[in-house]
Amino acid sequence: MVEPLVELSSSWTFDNISGLFAYIGPGAGLAIAGSFLAILIAVLMALLAIFTWPFRLVWRLLRGKRRRSHEAKVGRVVVLGLDGLDADLTEKFLDEGLLPNLATLRAQGAYHRLGTTYPPLSPVAWSSFSTGSNPGKHNIFDFISRNPATYGPVISSVHIRPPRRTLSIGPYRLPVSRAEIRGLRKSKPFWSVLGDAGVFSAVLRVPITFPCDRFDGVQLAAMSVPDVLGTQGTHFRYVEANGESTSRLSNGESIDSYGAGQCLPLKPQGNVLAGYLQGPANPLRGDGQEVRIPFTVKRESDQQAVLTIGSQRLELIVGQHSEWTRVTFRLAPAVKLRGICRFNLRQVEPHLELYCTPIQFDPTSPAMPISHPPVYAHYLSRRQGLFATLGLAEDTSALSDGTISEDTFLEQAYQIHDERRRMFFDALDRVRHGLVVCVFDGPDRIQHMFWRFMDPGHPALGDRPNTHATAIREMYQKMDLLVGEAREKIGPDTALFVMSDHGFKPFRRNVDLNRWLLENDYLHLKDGAQASSNSYLADVDWQQTRAFAVGLSGLFINQRGREAQGIVPAGTQKDQLVSEIAEKLTGLVDPDHGTVAIHEAVPRERAYQGPYVEGAPDIVAGYNVGYRVSWDSAVGKTSPTVFSNNVKPWSGDHCIHPALVPGILFSSIPLDDRDAHITDLAPTTLDLLGVTTPEYMDGKSLLCEGENFSST
Repeated sequence: MVEPLVELSSSWTFDNISGLFAYIGPGAGLAIAGSFLAILIAVLMALLAIFTWPFRLVWRLLRGKRRRSHEAKVGRVVVLGLDGLDADLTEKFLDEGLLPNLATLRAQGAYHRLGTTYPPLSPVAWSSFSTGSNPGKHNIFDFISRNPATYGPVISSVHIRPPRRTLSIGPYRLPVSRAEIRGLRKSKPFWSVLGDAGVFSAVLRVPITFPCDRFDGVQLAAMSVPDVLGTQGTHFRYVEANGESTSRLSNGESIDSYGAGQCLPLKPQGNVLAGYLQGPANPLRGDGQEVRIPFTVKRESDQQAVLTIGSQRLELIVGQHSEWTRVTFRLAPAVKLRGICRFNLRQVEPHLELYCTPIQFDPTSPAMPISHPPVYAHYLSRRQGLFATLGLAEDTSALSDGTISEDTFLEQAYQIHDERRRMFFDALDRVRHGLVVCVFDGPDRIQHMFWRFMDPGHPALGDRPNTHATAIREMYQKMDLLVGEAREKIGPDTALFVMSDHGFKPFRRNVDLNRWLLENDYLHLKDGAQASSNSYLADVDWQQTRAFAVGLSGLFINQRGREAQGIVPAGTQKDQLVSEIAEKLTGLVDPDHGTVAIHEAVPRERAYQGPYVEGAPDIVAGYNVGYRVSWDSAVGKTSPTVFSNNVKPWSGDHCIHPALVPGILFSSIPLDDRDAHITDLAPTTLDLLGVTTPEYMDGKSLLCEGENFSST
């Protein structure tokens, strides 16, 4: 196998504060290093797949005969993941007769509320789904963690290391050692267990599959796949510049004052406006020069404009997304980085404004390992056309900062849904035996951004008109239609599961854990710093700080010998401090409203069991309905107050106590009446397909004793 040779970024960067936390809330992402020369890799892997396919087929059949413990009960298992579908809302809409296909599935087989993980975050829950184990065995505890050597944040699911050795030739710097892209999820996903037994799987967009697993099957990666800048999603807002000045826009805004994403000027140039697509710092140049692609925009009417980029001419209409557009960044002679993006004309008059999605990897020649085998992404694109490849493809940050409207966001979310739908049904058509898993992210993203419209009095709605009161209900109905289509596609020899990883609740109030720690003498700021405006704990006085918070649910003890400037001894003193803080936080009351903000906070040993517990936060906070960690605390800031209103469009969330936000599980076959948990899907699938459940899995098969699967 040819290893990736060139890194898109030589180091982690933390320039865009809101950008780090694409999955915590609105913004672009933590810049992570990527690799390139994908065309060569894709071609070689395609050739390898073609030449070795007969041998691999024979080997799979032999292994299947040797490794299966007993006869399969069904020929195929299909798992349809609807990220974030909430049990309370699902049951409400079922009672109202709005979800007929899910109602039929419930009557035919079973329905359960599905227990979720602590905390109920997508990377944690989907990792438990994949491995059938609790986080102490798979090592994913949050979207991000902290680097104990620097106190800075790191993505919890992937480690990137650029090539350590390069060779300078003129202005270029060529790598002569390997890059490393290593997943941090531990334990073995159940599709790999199936593959070892000779059972083929198609796994589409399940979170925490980047980099991809290697198993007998195909996979398209999801969460943590970056854009071409190496971030988790940096969008672009273009605004007509004010005459010759490119520091101030025609609408009076300063470019430097723009928040999430990037705001770039469109400069007058004759009868057109000139702009550019921003690429990464050129990894092949020692000077780190940024690569750009120029384009022009010409007004056609007050509702239309024409964008010309290279040889492509795009006719844009106000409020409508363009088709995916291929773009090519030239890094060196004969060396190119290929991406795709969509444009949306926001307005033409009085000043022209344009939105561009994050520039994502072209699935026909991705510069990152986004599929297994690498040719699979190319295959999907040839089957259905270009599609979003970014981990968080729905641009929540652009809606939050006002770059796009709610209608534009919904259009984008459902375009991505339709892309995923085509992939899913292609897999159903082609994988007749084995496993098909596909996760749809739209429910999660839409509920995050539109909950304010169905929650009277939500601070994020305020006095504005309730323009989208039915958006979430209509989304549930759209998911029900998808279930109906899936039911029509499967036969009696297929078991269908429809499930979500967690539910959803309103996010009305912020809880600043670092401020609470400060007020209770556990955290101290440097002299003169009353309320930190710097992220990543920059103003913390570590010589006096015993505990700190970063991420969505975790608190860490500043432990001596573990953290770089730790002061709390391990052992009894640390254990007593953990218990003291957890007890004080449990039942914490919001004095402004008189309601409990934190349902329960627990030491990590109560939440997790397994070999990787040491990697977890020392204390895990489970919030009450209506509350979540504050935006500031999540990025290591310290706000002026512990409690405040959440006024951002990101108005719904699931980072609360797992008992308060269960997911859902529908099945086409009867299931045991005991409480179902997300870790049970893996052993249940293995049981159905005749493969023994590994001992490391915590979940248990949900199949009923003595159930007759005569249809097989």
